[in-house]
Amino acid sequence: MAAIPEAALDVVGVVDAVTARLRTRILAGEIRSGEPLTEAAVSQAYGVARPSAKAAIEQLVAAGLLVRIAHRTARVVDIDSATVHDVYRTRARLESAALRELSASRTIPASAIAANAEIQAMPPGPSAETVDPDLRFHTALIDALGSERTARMYRSVLDEVRLCMAQVQERRLLGASVIARQHAEILDAVQVGDSDLAARLLDEHLHSAAESLISALTTPGP
Repeated sequence: MAAIPEAALDVVGVVDAVTARLRTRILAGEIRSGEPLTEAAVSQAYGVARPSAKAAIEQLVAAGLLVRIAHRTARVVDIDSATVHDVYRTRARLESAALRELSASRTIPASAIAANAEIQAMPPGPSAETVDPDLRFHTALIDALGSERTARMYRSVLDEVRLCMAQVQERRLLGASVIARQHAEILDAVQVGDSDLAARLLDEHLHSAAESLISALTTPGP
C-alpha cells in the first residue's frame, strides 16, 4: 500500500488523501463490516503521522462510514435491515421533493437520461455494473435543483447507500432491465407534470431496491 508523503502536502492535504483512500477501500468492500480501523494501522499503512491517521478516521466517522463507541477503536459500520430502511427512507424524502419541483417545470435532466441509457444498454439481469449509472441517475435529479446544500446532503447519504451495496457486492439484486424501466417511468411522469405519480413511482422503485438489499443481507450466501 503506497505511503502518502507528508512533506509534499500540508496537513489538511494529507488527511484528505488518507480519508479518500480509506473511503474507496470501504466502499469497495475491501474493509468489511465490523472490521476495526486503528490509528496505528492507518499510520503504518500510509506512512503518515498518528494525528493525521486519527483525523482521517474521524472524518469517516462523521461521514457515517465508521462508528466509534465510547472512545473505542473505530469500525466499519455494520449494515443491517434497520440501517437499509433508514438510508432509503432518507433518500426517498430528498428525491421525492426533487421530483415534485422538477415536475412543476417538467424538467428532465439530460444527465439522468444519459445514465439510464447506459443501464438500458446492459444485459437485462443483475450486475454490479448498474450501480454507478443507477446512482448517477438519482444524483442528476437532485443536481437539477441547482442547490449546493441539497446536493451536499444527498451525497453524504449516497456514501451510506454504497456501503450497503458493498456488503452484498456479489449477491443478486435488481436486474438492469427492471432498473431502467422504473427510471423511465419516473421520467415520463415528470415530463407530463404529474408530481404525485413521479413521487409514488420513486417510492416503489426505492422500496424494491431496499427490499432486495435486505434480502441479500439476511439470506446466507452460497
